[in-house]
Amino acid sequence: MTVLDRSELEASPLADLHVIADQIGLEGFRRLRKADLIDAILGEEGEKRESSQDADSAAESERPAGSRRTRASRSRRGASSTESSTEAPETDESAEDAAPTRRAGAGGGRRTRTRAGRVERNGSERATERAAERVAEGVVEVLGNGSAFLRVDPPEHSDADVYISAAQVRRCELVSGDRVSGPVRTPRRSERYPSLVRVEQINGESADSVAEGTRYDDLAASHPSERLALDSGDDPTLKAIEWLTPLGRGSRALIVGGARAGKTETLRLILGALAAQDGLELTLVLAGVRPEEIFEWRQGPTTPTVALSFADSAEAQGRALEAAVESAKRVAARGGNAVVLIDGLDGVHPHTARKVLAAARNLTDGGSLTVIAIATQPFGGETTVIALDALRAGTGRLPALDLVNSGTLKPELLVGEEGAEAILHARATEA
Repeated sequence: MTVLDRSELEASPLADLHVIADQIGLEGFRRLRKADLIDAILGEEGEKRESSQDADSAAESERPAGSRRTRASRSRRGASSTESSTEAPETDESAEDAAPTRRAGAGGGRRTRTRAGRVERNGSERATERAAERVAEGVVEVLGNGSAFLRVDPPEHSDADVYISAAQVRRCELVSGDRVSGPVRTPRRSERYPSLVRVEQINGESADSVAEGTRYDDLAASHPSERLALDSGDDPTLKAIEWLTPLGRGSRALIVGGARAGKTETLRLILGALAAQDGLELTLVLAGVRPEEIFEWRQGPTTPTVALSFADSAEAQGRALEAAVESAKRVAARGGNAVVLIDGLDGVHPHTARKVLAAARNLTDGGSLTVIAIATQPFGGETTVIALDALRAGTGRLPALDLVNSGTLKPELLVGEEGAEAILHARATEA
């Protein structure tokens, strides 16, 4: 096989150069420009040829048990020095082909490694490699250490799942729930799973276009101005919420009240009303609930994305909530309307609860993210508070809305001036 030629490398696309660099074990090659990458490849190949020649000179006198010669080493026996300068072994990154040899010389005893097997680097074989490159698609599940897995059959785990490095997670700002696709490489020695080579698409869009987008927190936002119709029908609780504490796209809403005030049932009613509407991306997160409630929620119109009981730690609940909100942010930034319903926020740290609520907003030039959550008391910063009266709920007096402690910021944007006046009149009557 001929030595890698500079002109051939310069004529090759960058993707092919990455394949070559990966095969010869060149570290950090993805950060290099094309010209620097070519220099690095040629330099690495020169070092490997010198190392292989030194190793071959000592191979006949001393070779550890189980090691294997490269085919290039065998072909060089009896060849002239001129011939050996035009023939050199190419290395393969595959750990299964790697074998240690002892290097002879003044510093005897020092070990080096050679790799068996040559990989032909002509254009036809590179084309074959590209054609055989496997592409995987699945849903991202970010782990606690920052790395992730691409679940090819979510939410189930399988040996076909693909590992995603923490660096790729950070670079592409991946969050749990993202649907990602890209080429993968087979597992190396000591690795159980294949690895994602690069992220090509995120939620159906080019990874480059997603990465170049403006940060969600930097996007302009305004007060909610489009009311979320609940189609309350004859339900007194939904009717009271719809007209006395209206919700809008981008609302930061909290359902508050003491034990047995009906908070979970109220959230369930709101979810049922919103699930019947088109154009909303609904996400249900259960954090710190009773095990029986998890089963009940799963019988509803929207399956919980995450379901954690009160036995789970505050940290675990917080991570689940933040991951769900991050995914919803992406929907809103792309112009969609996301709604995250949370039962509930009492089990997480107050800072995490405020962070989750603060993510809700009505983007001026985009979509919206609405957060509707349950808590015992308001955290501050809500645009809508739905306060429930435990005494009324316990005695069957519906709606159990505590109108004095409930309210919506700037309700006139949602129900008009007359509607806002009607809300003020109802609050004054209640007081």
